[in-house]
Amino acid sequence: MKPEIIVRVQFPSSGLELFEKDFVVHYTPSPEEFDKAIDAFPNTRALVTNGSIGVTGVQLRRMKKIEMVVTQGVGHENVDMATVKELGLVLTTGKGTNAFSVADHAMALLLAIARNIVWADKRVREGAWLQSRGPRALAWKKRLGIMGLGEIGLQIAERAAGFGMTISYHNRNKRDDVDFAYKATPLELARDNDYIIIVMPGGPDTRGLVGREFLDALGPQGYLINLGRGTIVDTGELISALHEKRIAGAAIDVVAGEPAVSPELLDAPNLIITPHMAGRSPESVSVAMKRISDNLKAHFEGGELVSRVA
Repeated sequence: MKPEIIVRVQFPSSGLELFEKDFVVHYTPSPEEFDKAIDAFPNTRALVTNGSIGVTGVQLRRMKKIEMVVTQGVGHENVDMATVKELGLVLTTGKGTNAFSVADHAMALLLAIARNIVWADKRVREGAWLQSRGPRALAWKKRLGIMGLGEIGLQIAERAAGFGMTISYHNRNKRDDVDFAYKATPLELARDNDYIIIVMPGGPDTRGLVGREFLDALGPQGYLINLGRGTIVDTGELISALHEKRIAGAAIDVVAGEPAVSPELLDAPNLIITPHMAGRSPESVSVAMKRISDNLKAHFEGGELVSRVA
């Protein structure tokens, strides 16, 4: 008998077909479908989710034969870790499977907001070619601060180096394997840079880390780019900072409460927003699907797990 698994996140058909070679797959991309599946398929032994959606302790306890939780990306902030440990479950992530894709998207957002690409495209289509040719900021030789210098942050730094950018970073702990300047506090990072790219994980430790004081430290010439989690940035303060022109602009791939986005945020000037798609490229999706499949097979066959957390 093939082990039964629930896939809680949206996947392309190619991914589901890959899983179906070795598992009985219950595909439940909506909350309602997932809730029904928990009781409808009591023999489920593994759950595939992601960090944003996660899984609650109540849901895990309802899954009487659950052995393993797998997250699609690197994050697992909304997986109830206390229950994972209490029930003795295995948890693996997709760490490293989409870093190259997120890094590309980070630079795309940085360049797009600096050069005002989206606005300029719209104005040209409206017939305002000559009225839309004002000077815009460069990335070349500017200062870039990276919040979260992990795998993704390092790849962003590699790309930014090609633009001659001066790079500094903030982590909970200073790294000994890089030459970039370390900033001990987020405020120091914001104050000393023209651009800030956030690629930190979500969760209670980083919730609201970017608020009014941080945005004022970044200042009216500074740009904020967020590809970490929406909860890291206080959305209300970001809206105010954009409307009051206390920062030059923001480009975000994540927002607190997504997929719902407040009209006030969408109405904010000099904002570019994409729908949490930074990690999604044909290459990264393929690598992530294979990682999930390999980890599931390794668990059920007694093999070695990759990127195990618990």
